[in-house]
Amino acid sequence: MTDILMPALSPTMEEGVLAKWHVKVGDTVSAGDVIAEIETDKATMEVEAVDEGEVLEILVAEGSEGVKVNTVIARLKGEGGAAAPKAPKAEPAAPAADAGKATPAPAPAAGPSTASRSPSPLRGEEKRVFASPLARRIARDAGLDLSAIKGTGPRGRIVRADVEAAAKGGGAKAGSAAAASAEPRKVQSLEQMGIAPGSYDLVPLDGMRKAIARRMTESFRDVPHFPLSIDCELDALLAARTKINAVLESQGVKISVNDMVIKAAALALKAVPEANASYTPEGLAMHHHADIAMAVAIDGGLITPIIRQAELKSLAQIATEAKDLAKRARERKLKPEEFQGGTFSVSNLGMFGIKSFASIINEPQGAIMSVGAGEQRPVVKNGQLAVATVMTVTLTCDHRVVDGAVGARFLQAFKPLIEDPITMLA
Repeated sequence: MTDILMPALSPTMEEGVLAKWHVKVGDTVSAGDVIAEIETDKATMEVEAVDEGEVLEILVAEGSEGVKVNTVIARLKGEGGAAAPKAPKAEPAAPAADAGKATPAPAPAAGPSTASRSPSPLRGEEKRVFASPLARRIARDAGLDLSAIKGTGPRGRIVRADVEAAAKGGGAKAGSAAAASAEPRKVQSLEQMGIAPGSYDLVPLDGMRKAIARRMTESFRDVPHFPLSIDCELDALLAARTKINAVLESQGVKISVNDMVIKAAALALKAVPEANASYTPEGLAMHHHADIAMAVAIDGGLITPIIRQAELKSLAQIATEAKDLAKRARERKLKPEEFQGGTFSVSNLGMFGIKSFASIINEPQGAIMSVGAGEQRPVVKNGQLAVATVMTVTLTCDHRVVDGAVGARFLQAFKPLIEDPITMLA
């Protein structure tokens, strides 16, 4: 008999929804058969059997929410039984800010076939402590030192039960100061804040919205950040865009202002590589390419699909790729590797008439650029008052990575690319 465990379909997954079973008790499955569908905060994925066996028990009913990673969801009779996730068929996001933190591609599903693999180590001083993401979060919130906890999971991995047992026993405390800082903030109910019961409708939080709330809170609270703003004149860019689109019309390609912003940001990152970096406890990761994550609004949140190596791509390539990614993002058909792992983000609210704003950093990226609307404003040129189409952009910087001077140099490199777009075509 072999247990099938709730798989971890992404690095940030702690729980999910068992949306649908494709098998029933008594069915015989073969390698590659889809046995279930799992919904996470980022995707809906099909789970495949990697060997054959007979379904002996189904322990978690379809439609069950909040199923923790590594929970036994079914049992197979026979030598097979491990299941692996298939290519994702849907997903919602986490900001750009998912958004979510930019992370490597999802780990394989947890299960008997992966039990012999060493779990991913923690970073920094805990890098040799093996623990599940949920166990790490519970330990952090409780102020517990993971290195002092004995793991009972596969190959000594620390799981939720181990941390909860340590918390009840009062051991493994990381220190009163750490425990105090990790204590969750107590939130009052709406009634306690004077809002009458029955005066509102409560919409339950789905996995995506929970992930957005958690990640944005962590980023805004834990990352020392500051904004830098600059105005860019758009008249030359708009004129160049018109000419470029006239040339590309026969190919069915249409360049947007945002496509040109992405290209300019990528080139500016190559000109100022210190801005294309991420903070880690081991040092600053200086990225080789400008992988630009673009914020796309979808129902219930947003997601940040990525234009890889944007500095090497033409405007036509960026426009085509961006259009495809945005379409599939709204249809929730992106693959995890298409929205995880960017080095820099661009969030554009100009189409809504927003003049300027500052976004929350999408960890572990070192900066995110917020793009406002292009609007006609009075400007002074050669001592004379004139009118120009002006766009305000704001760069939110992680001060651990991007100092003020570095952020300023990035904007100095970005501005002339926007104001004289022929330079980004050279």
